[in-house]
Amino acid sequence: MPHEIPSPDLPSLERLRRIMHLLRAPGGCPWDAEQTHESLVRHLLEEAYEVAAAIRGGDRDELVDELGDLLLQPFFHAEIASETGRFDIEDVAAAICEKLVRRHPHVFGEASAETPEAVLIQWDAIKAGERAASDPAGSATQEGYLLKKGNEGQPALLAAAKLQRKAATVGFDWPDLAPVLGKVREEVEEVAAAIADGQDEAVAAEIGDLLFAVVNLARKAGHEAEVLLHAANLKFVRRLRAVEDELRGEGKRLGEVSLTEMDAAWDRVKLTERGE
Repeated sequence: MPHEIPSPDLPSLERLRRIMHLLRAPGGCPWDAEQTHESLVRHLLEEAYEVAAAIRGGDRDELVDELGDLLLQPFFHAEIASETGRFDIEDVAAAICEKLVRRHPHVFGEASAETPEAVLIQWDAIKAGERAASDPAGSATQEGYLLKKGNEGQPALLAAAKLQRKAATVGFDWPDLAPVLGKVREEVEEVAAAIADGQDEAVAAEIGDLLFAVVNLARKAGHEAEVLLHAANLKFVRRLRAVEDELRGEGKRLGEVSLTEMDAAWDRVKLTERGE
């Protein structure tokens, strides 16, 4: 027998909570019922990236839709946890409310932070104090270190930029773009040297250093490497499709022509995009 659909007259977040409860309940959805915190990690990450894509796309309806998909994830996790009494969505909301108040003493207290930079410094100091209070032994082993970990769980490009920004707060940063560009050139040369030596582990390590340097270059130029790479991916797809279209017009297909022909078509596509 079908479940009764929670009333649209309910507050939307309460209606979402009830729908999620019914999906996990006996007689609900078999797929939803078998999910765990661990199995949902992939979906959580995918939804976050789709929200980011919708923001870049600038479409209001798409952003609302993707934010809804992302909003489902904390309700899903909270429903799973509530089934064993660990926590529920109210605990999640209460925790973030307390955190926001605690970490904004310049808004809800007597502290002063007049610039975005000052707010971030204060935020990091408060976080460090919270860690020390919740895990004194663990904090002691990290005492005095600016960087505690490599930001596991984040995409590597975002994590690299975050590490670099944190190092910059204590002045460990290039003063302008010129030396950063020089560092990128240096890393390219080191990759070439490692390739010439034929040492695979060294090649991998040097490419990693090159990627880190390129993230730094993007950051110093005022950009986010993750966003730039996303745009480059879209550009590559667009241009390769145009190459395919051009080759089809000549009765040819990718994979059936030489690299020289494909490169020539690629260059023509680039010239067309630039209006040349």
